[in-house]
Amino acid sequence: MDGREPPLGAGRAVRPDLVRITIAAVGKIKERYVREAIDDYASRVRRYATFEERELDDLADASLADAITKAAKQATVVPLDSRGEELDSRGFASLIEKLSRTGKGDVTFAIGGKDGLGPKSLALGPRVLSLSKMTWPHRLARLMLVEQIYRAFTILNNEPYAGL
Repeated sequence: MDGREPPLGAGRAVRPDLVRITIAAVGKIKERYVREAIDDYASRVRRYATFEERELDDLADASLADAITKAAKQATVVPLDSRGEELDSRGFASLIEKLSRTGKGDVTFAIGGKDGLGPKSLALGPRVLSLSKMTWPHRLARLMLVEQIYRAFTILNNEPYAGL
């Protein structure tokens, strides 16, 4: 071997029994159509990993950071913020693969409320990601995130998915 990593999905699919993905998000999804779309993608993600959502109250930064930490348990926290690092879908899949092989393989993505996440919440993880430089309502950010998590698993498992 030359020491290089094999390409994504090259016989190293992420095992569902070893990966736990949590989305810890401020607020509740009130719109039925958004909830249905999130639930649809969540059911797809559950074919590849244990998946759950934790809806958090919109708290002051220190209290919200504590709530995210509690929801994450021992997981690696990845806060989302419009100022964070943007990845394409393959880069995001690579991140999921790497994080699934770190520690217990548990990952918690944190989404803030109308004012985003504060400095203490953003400092919870080794890196901060952005879904876009644009600002999105938390409910749509949650939908886009769960769709990208599903897309990441299809990439890692060399499965077809529209748009790739």
